[in-house]
Amino acid sequence: MRVISGTARGLKLVSPPGLDTRPTLDRVKEALFSMLEPMLRGAAVLDLFAGSGALGVEALSRGAERAVFVDSSASARDAVYKNLANARLAGRAEVEYGDALKYLGSCRDKFDIIFMDPPYGGGLYERALTLILERGLLSPGGVVAAEWDDGAGGAVFPPGFERFKDKRYGRVHITILRGEVHGG
Repeated sequence: MRVISGTARGLKLVSPPGLDTRPTLDRVKEALFSMLEPMLRGAAVLDLFAGSGALGVEALSRGAERAVFVDSSASARDAVYKNLANARLAGRAEVEYGDALKYLGSCRDKFDIIFMDPPYGGGLYERALTLILERGLLSPGGVVAAEWDDGAGGAVFPPGFERFKDKRYGRVHITILRGEVHGG
């Protein structure tokens, strides 16, 4: 696992030990960032269920202004800190150690891009997306980039989101969601 492009290009990333974290494959990450490239410069990014922080670090490397990383695992938090330090991006990042849903429930920030790759199953997609909508955490024009696996029961996307882009890589899906715009 490495940073693909930008100021930290080629940097090998540290992963938390164990099998609890699923790193995003380089080819999937490359495709995801080609979809998001026009939105990255100066963006505020949330890397929810961050794991190693690979997606947020990649976004910062490619020009995002700031990133917040959230994970409930101490080993994931430590990996994020190491990756940010090694990439020399720690000054533009904040690392939150704790439950992602609790973070969303108390967050007051707005984000241009929210990366979401929670543990498969358990309804975390729907609960997190509902909180993102209820709390108004997306900036105007902001998107949620969700990674999910159709072999684990898929992902449920609640009303209020429009599927903007959807790509499949074997069993892994990358879905870009926009908050629906309601005319008046």
